[in-house]
Amino acid sequence: MASCPYYVTLNNEVWECTMNPLVTTEWLAAELGKSDIRVIDATMFLAAHGRNARTEFEAAHIPGAVFFDIDEVSELGTDLPHMLPPPEKFASRMQALGLGDGSRIIVYDNSPLRSAARVWWMLTLFGAHEVAILDGGFAKWQAEGRGVESGKPIVRHRHFTVWADKSLVRDIKQMTDNLRSKTEQVIDARSAGRFAGTEPEPRAGLRSGHIPGSKNLPYDQLFNEDGTYKSRDEIQAAFDAAGIDLAKPLVATCGSGITAAVLVFAAALLGHPKVAIYDGAWSEWGASATNPVVTGA
Repeated sequence: MASCPYYVTLNNEVWECTMNPLVTTEWLAAELGKSDIRVIDATMFLAAHGRNARTEFEAAHIPGAVFFDIDEVSELGTDLPHMLPPPEKFASRMQALGLGDGSRIIVYDNSPLRSAARVWWMLTLFGAHEVAILDGGFAKWQAEGRGVESGKPIVRHRHFTVWADKSLVRDIKQMTDNLRSKTEQVIDARSAGRFAGTEPEPRAGLRSGHIPGSKNLPYDQLFNEDGTYKSRDEIQAAFDAAGIDLAKPLVATCGSGITAAVLVFAAALLGHPKVAIYDGAWSEWGASATNPVVTGA
């Protein structure tokens, strides 16, 4: 999809990346085992899914993969789910997983949330230069009869140089200020029903609806039936249909900061790598009795 090389901007520096941000199972099978390749299983589930991501990883995963626990690699000193951790914590966890400088990192998942995009975004924000998502994830890998292994991997600690590109994240004050300034477009990855307020929120205590002025593009509309990303033209058409101009500043949001990353990744595939995420998401906005909430499409 994206051409190679492509470019990302980190801390106002432009880095040339020799690896496409979306790689195929064929590509990974050919590269697997090379000294600089690192593979991450970023699968996560919500309680309603009734599945355990770590247990499934230990039962079967791509050879050499390590498990990235999104719930644990987060800021635990808050009631909000999946919030970004401090840079030092992130670096420590990456080093313990054997992910370090000079690595080409491939992220995949086996989740209906397409959670690989969240880990791709976190790695990019914290300074990893070569990060890609495996198109179709573990389901496609298995469907093609490719090799898997089980158990817990043995990893060697590696140094991970970390910084935080805060231009890729928004907080509630910035989102509130944006209601007045309208500097940035806001796009919501939740389902149409949750966006309109006709479906209940899965988390207790949250109001239904959306941030005033935001647009809706449910994240699952960006995938084919086999879990691969749609073509560039189809992704562009989806943003156009949602009323989003990718040439203008954009912030993505969702329920808890996970599926918003799918929209960010899709925008990056179209050549727009600087889309930010409102990390508190609806878990924060919808819990407030004072934040304005709009219902309807």
